[in-house]
Amino acid sequence: MSLIQRIDHNPEFTPKRAYPDPERLIEGTPEFDTWAMDESRGGQVKSGIWRATPGLTRSIKGETFEFCHILEGLVEITAEDGESWTFTAGDSFVMKPGFVGTWRTIETVRKIYVVVY
Repeated sequence: MSLIQRIDHNPEFTPKRAYPDPERLIEGTPEFDTWAMDESRGGQVKSGIWRATPGLTRSIKGETFEFCHILEGLVEITAEDGESWTFTAGDSFVMKPGFVGTWRTIETVRKIYVVVY
């Protein structure tokens, strides 16, 4: 087993398609595609590419850390207290445990993700 995992920005395998849970959907009809590329530590660490089409969903991190690097698109993340951030291609950020707010995909977004449960 290699201890290096390449994250292919344009994977050639079929992604897993998903939709937001009804209780998290606020507006639009977003679709989520995930190209899972690695799972480590018994599923506690996952990484790959994720794509979302425009829409607004509720984001609840719980105990999860998530690192994101935006490859393309435009998103706006707003915390419950009203603080807001906009991210576009080239931007990176971490969503920490306890975050609750909204994720608005303005332009279809693709990102590299690393999630730690």
